[in-house]
Formats: sequence, C-alpha cells, structure tokens
Amino acid sequence: HTAPKGDIFWANIYRDSILEPLCFPDDSAPSAPSHSSAGSEPLPCVFCPESVPSLDKDVLLKHMLMQHKLVIADVRLIADLPKYLSYWKGRFLEQPITEFCSVIRTNSTGPVEKQEEYFLLCDVLSEDRTLRENLQQKRLEDVLDQQQREREDCSFQRLCMFCSEEFTGNRSTLLNHMAKEHAFSIGLPDNIVYCNQFLDTLQSKVDNLQCLYCEKSFRDKTTLKDHMRKKAHRRINASNHQYDRFYIINYLELGKSWEEVQSEDDRELLEDEDDDWSDWEAHPVSAVCLFCHHQSENMDLIHTHMKETHGFDLHQLKAELSLSFYQQVKLVNFIRRQIHQSRCYGCSQSFDSPADVLLHINAEDHVMKLPDTSAWDQPQYYFPTYENDGLLCSLSDSEENDGNRTAHGEDVPVLAEDVSNLREIRQTSVLKQLLKRS
Repeated sequence: HTAPKGDIFWANIYRDSILEPLCFPDDSAPSAPSHSSAGSEPLPCVFCPESVPSLDKDVLLKHMLMQHKLVIADVRLIADLPKYLSYWKGRFLEQPITEFCSVIRTNSTGPVEKQEEYFLLCDVLSEDRTLRENLQQKRLEDVLDQQQREREDCSFQRLCMFCSEEFTGNRSTLLNHMAKEHAFSIGLPDNIVYCNQFLDTLQSKVDNLQCLYCEKSFRDKTTLKDHMRKKAHRRINASNHQYDRFYIINYLELGKSWEEVQSEDDRELLEDEDDDWSDWEAHPVSAVCLFCHHQSENMDLIHTHMKETHGFDLHQLKAELSLSFYQQVKLVNFIRRQIHQSRCYGCSQSFDSPADVLLHINAEDHVMKLPDTSAWDQPQYYFPTYENDGLLCSLSDSEENDGNRTAHGEDVPVLAEDVSNLREIRQTSVLKQLLKRS
C-alpha cells in the first residue's frame, strides 16, 4: 500500500489485530509447552533482516502479516519457533514462496488494483509437516533427558510449602509427602519435568496468598489455608496451561490432550477390523452464543437463544442485507472480535471489559445495529476469531442467493493452482471452516 490513507487503514487494523484464533472459556485445547530456555533465542523474519525477542512473538507475526502477507498456521503448536523460522528463511531464499504456500486472493472479482494475495504456510505441505515433527521429536528428546537427570538427582533440597519441613535427596520424597500429609498431589514424580520450576511457580502463588485451584487472592495465610481446606482446593487448576510444560504427557504429541493420546493406543487393532461404521457416533459440534457462554449442539437452538435472550436475529440480517456465506462468516468473526476487544460493534465505543460492552449494547439497543459494511466486510475477518467456532458451521447461503452470489462482488478466497489436495486442506488448515464451501 503506497497511499498514506491505505497505510493508516492497515495500521489501525494491526494495532489491535488477533494473530491467532482465540479459545472459548471452556476450551482446553493444549498448546506447545514452552521450553525452559524460552525467550533466549531471537525470532527472525523469514523475508527480511527484522528479528525480535522470543517474548515478542506477536510483534513478528504482525510484521510478517502486514509487510509480507504471510500467515503461519498453528503457530502455537510449533515446538521450536526460532528454528522453524530460520529453516523457512533459508528455503525462501532458494525458491519462490509460491512453491511452498497456498495463495489466498481477496477481492478476486473486483478491480486488479484492489486485489491482494496472502500466503498460507501450513503442514498440508509435507516438508512443513516433517519439519514440525522433527522439531517436536527433538524437543521431546531434550525433555526426556532433563527428566532422567531429575529422577537420578540426589542433591534435591527443598522445604514443604505447607508445613516448612525440609526434604533432601530425591524430589519424590517431597512430592509424596505433600500428597500423603497434606492431600495435595500434582501427579506421580515420574510424570513431572522441570520440578524445581514447577514448585517455584506454586510457591510463588502461595506466597502471594493465591489459591492454587481457583486462583483467588486472600488477605492472609490463615484465610487462604481455611479456604483451600473447606473448598477442597488442594490441587492445581488443570485448565491453567501455565502448568502444561511441567508434565511429560504434554510433549508426546503437540495439540493433543493426554486423553486423546491414550485413546489412540489401539489404533493398529482398529485398522485391521472390517470397515463397519454402523454403530459409529460422531461428536456433535457445539456452537457458542455471540453474547454469552451459552452453547448448544443444536444450531437452531443457538440461533433461537440469541434471538429470544439477546434480541439478535442473524437470519433476519442475512435476509435484509442479502448476505452470502462468506459475508456471514466475516460478520460473525467481526462481532466476536469487537466484543472480545471490549468495543461495541454498532457504534465502536470502547469499554473496560466485554461485560460492560454487553450492558451498553442492551441499554442503547445496539444489538441489531451494524456499522457500514466496509467496517466488517474485510479480508481479515475471513480468519476465525475463536478456533473451533461451531457457529460458523451453521451458516449457509440462502437459496435465492445461490445462483447470483458473485453478483454482489463478494470476495471469495482463491487457492493457488499448485494445491492439489483440497480435502486435506479442509481437514487440517486453519481455514477449514472457510474453505469447506469453496
């Protein structure tokens, strides 16, 4: 974008942009556990000399998206991001980016000067998948070596955080003591890695008078102890992914919980059986309301809930505005992002929290008020605000719009011609919700 006005427009977009899909409050999908040396190795841009500290990952992702139009799928699942970026930096010097990336073209039916191409790098490409798996395997080997050293270490010395009794020798003596004497267990010693850092994290919370389970703060240690005892909160919060890096199970296969890994133990046996799926039951997709945490596996019920409880009728908006499937996708992602960023989607007024936004929307009757189409009918809203957003699965073109969808000048994503396996992209890409109807 060479025009100053265009620069201002894109600067406003990326100032508070969301570079990866968010998770709904009850979503427990794990990410790649951070390594003990995280933050020490800089992250290089794959196209230019720009680099940032590891803790500023989002700054680099924003730079590559805005300056180079590159989107990397599932960044949170990459085991070693610095090495991943360095690898592709070298490969992009050897061959054009179009040899590796899928191309998404916006405004494909509009004037050429308004068309833009974005590049998607994901593990649909076998080279990318192999790289991710090798990095994951190397991380697992390093973690297993660290765990073995801790298991054999006899120089362990630490006070119990509950009774101040000192333990020396092996870490298992302290962990078994806390489980037996204080009914506080963080798991079997052999399942834990970076034990001292784990205990430091827990000790810090206790020192700050914070409950280890509900993570509420209290005025003194006596009140905290009574709370944890009466509420049976003598355990850690499993939904807090800060603890993921301390459990070996989270390094086995990134992006999967231990339950999923365990359920695959008999995969080879199942592959030998006849393909009789007569009793197979799929897990239904659950959609979450745009305005609250209510969810339902029945898409009609979730639309009815939003209409009757919040006064929001998506079907009515689709009919009145003649919205195509892709416009509905962008509208849903736009509303979700505005509420997440504590901003009214109708008038753009900002608030201190999403709860304040919802109070304002109801009080000012802005539930069905939409801004000008140009505010939300933007390429950035092709990307889901929340991953696994079941509400997107309920969207569809109306019958009368099926035949003249392109008559409205709709921006339809176009994949590069070198992408041959569309089915695999639909199943694995971050754009699977958006491409399923292409």
